[in-house]
Amino acid sequence: MTEIRSKARHRRRRTAFLVGLPLALTAAGTMTYGTAFGASAEDARPLAAADGPAWATETADGFASVDALGQKGTYGGRDGRTVTVRTLADLERYATAAEPYVIVVAGTIAMNPVGKEIKVASDKTIVGAGTSGHIVGGGFFLGPGVHNVIIRNLTIRDSYQGVWNDKDHDFDAIQMDGAHHVWIDHNDLRNMADGLIDSRKDTTYVTVSWNKLSRNNKTFGIGWTTNTTADLTIHHNWFRETEQRNPSTDNVAHAHLYNNFLEDVAGTDIASSYGNYARGNTRMLLENSYFQGMRNPVTKDATASLVQRGNVFSGTSGRNESGGTAFDPRAYYPYTPDKAADVPALLKTGAGPRSSIGTTAATKAAAATTLTVAKDGSGQFTSVQKAVDAVPANNAARVIISVGPGTYRELVKVPSNKPHVTIQGSGGSRKDTVIVYNNAAGTPKPGGGTYGTGGSATVAVEADDFQARNLTISNDFDEAANQSLSGHQAVALRTAADKVVLDGVIVTGDQDTLLLDTASKDRLGRVHVTNSYVIGNVDFIFGRATAVIDRSVITLKKRWNGTSAGYVTAPSTAAGRKGILIANSTVNGDVADRSFYLGRPWHAGGDASLDPQTTVRNTTLSAAVKTTPWTDMSGFSWKDDRFAEYRNQGPGAGGPSGDRPHLTDAQAADQEVADWLAGWTPGA
Repeated sequence: MTEIRSKARHRRRRTAFLVGLPLALTAAGTMTYGTAFGASAEDARPLAAADGPAWATETADGFASVDALGQKGTYGGRDGRTVTVRTLADLERYATAAEPYVIVVAGTIAMNPVGKEIKVASDKTIVGAGTSGHIVGGGFFLGPGVHNVIIRNLTIRDSYQGVWNDKDHDFDAIQMDGAHHVWIDHNDLRNMADGLIDSRKDTTYVTVSWNKLSRNNKTFGIGWTTNTTADLTIHHNWFRETEQRNPSTDNVAHAHLYNNFLEDVAGTDIASSYGNYARGNTRMLLENSYFQGMRNPVTKDATASLVQRGNVFSGTSGRNESGGTAFDPRAYYPYTPDKAADVPALLKTGAGPRSSIGTTAATKAAAATTLTVAKDGSGQFTSVQKAVDAVPANNAARVIISVGPGTYRELVKVPSNKPHVTIQGSGGSRKDTVIVYNNAAGTPKPGGGTYGTGGSATVAVEADDFQARNLTISNDFDEAANQSLSGHQAVALRTAADKVVLDGVIVTGDQDTLLLDTASKDRLGRVHVTNSYVIGNVDFIFGRATAVIDRSVITLKKRWNGTSAGYVTAPSTAAGRKGILIANSTVNGDVADRSFYLGRPWHAGGDASLDPQTTVRNTTLSAAVKTTPWTDMSGFSWKDDRFAEYRNQGPGAGGPSGDRPHLTDAQAADQEVADWLAGWTPGA
């Protein structure tokens, strides 16, 4: 592409909130490779511990792990069959059954009527398939005596009825009345008419961990009893834009709260009333948590005991109390708290649903073909392309190309007749394995002519169901040394395929770093980029694919001459398709303030029928982003296409205006990550 290119602590919302929260980036971890469960609930099959994915046999920590009341820890439906559900009828059928089940929610299920709470029976695991499992407009109820239940990796949202302090609609995400041994883990809970979690009437042996709780009034209440018998562990949860009950603990015998992040975000329409609250006869130990901007971050009744250790308070105000004696959690279970200073980064990265939970390979990972590449000759091949060449045409099963540490200066092409290929670095860091070359659009080809923009790619992917993990893909074309060359576009990675996963990678270059294309104008090409870095300066995320940049860092870099100027995206989306979505990410870099646009419309070839789209939402924007973040390109006005923001933050964010359109809450409901992926659950 050419460069010519008042009481009131609450600030009332108008309509429902419908989206996730910003996350930061972590180093690549060890992953299991595969796809989602089968097509319907009738795919039910036994899942033995020896051959099942790790998440299916994981058990709770904290008080939910304690042997008591005739129950040995909390392991959910591990001993039963695994079923995949996509409808309300199937979800209710298996959740209420007498026998144990692992129930995988592999899509969005709307509760009917709104506010419905499915009455979950004992010995159940209800888990979202990757990030695709959404429960909308209702939730789950665990009644007296219900036990051994895991609710995990789900997004439960949007029963809110428009009344903030709603007294008429008791619509909770998860309500427990007299239950025991419950593990609530890695969920995204938000925007409900009443509580996100209500633990009531002597519910005990509960662990609540690694959840995102947001955009709610009465968030997490514990109590509704005169007895003091309940034991709960609440750790590594991110409370953000929640007014009260964060949590409120009433008459809890042992409340262990640690490594939680309570954040009141300035400038939003919800403000905290109070944070952690020990009421009645509660005994609470609160340690190594992080409170940011909270009003009354820690409060206690005169009758309660609350011991604080190692907490961090930043920009807080009002009551911050402690007193009395607590208890030693290690008398009940082992644990190792993280440093409080690390908690915000840990939770922005790790809280909420994970793509690696709730998914399993169609065949065992061990049965997948693995080809090894090593520079020193210790592998089967010494170049990545030679390994790709060895993949049989039209292969039906996944082939993993494991590339050892080193720099591989070569061009790599995965042709369209070689699907299901994973190229992954085997080193401890994504920086250990580097595939790099230096072609540019204007570089002369050996047989005559030049490469052009698409042909300049270091790695070109034309095969569906491709994955790249734990490596760096680079184009190190030297613009300064090649000023006489016409065409400085230099692509690091080009994808022209559907169902492409880029996880834990670095894609780096200057102009036109990451080309997200489709096989043809009429073909769908979905790409999911997560936990990754994309680095460049001019139109460096571009193309006509339906692409999600999620939980990643977009790094802006200076031009070859040291100046700061550029454009993050240049979509060339076909009409009726979704374009580029940047969500839950960070845009930053060592460049001048107000020097970069978020995007401009690329009408490739002057095609006026295109309808380019970029949405940037729930993302932290540095001061490098211009106050008017969109601009025209090649005679086409960005205002005639689809460019918008939603709930971004940071010094580069700004309020809605004619030059800076924001989505409404209703519009944002149709621009979630799951909407972009259109029924595809990326394999973990």
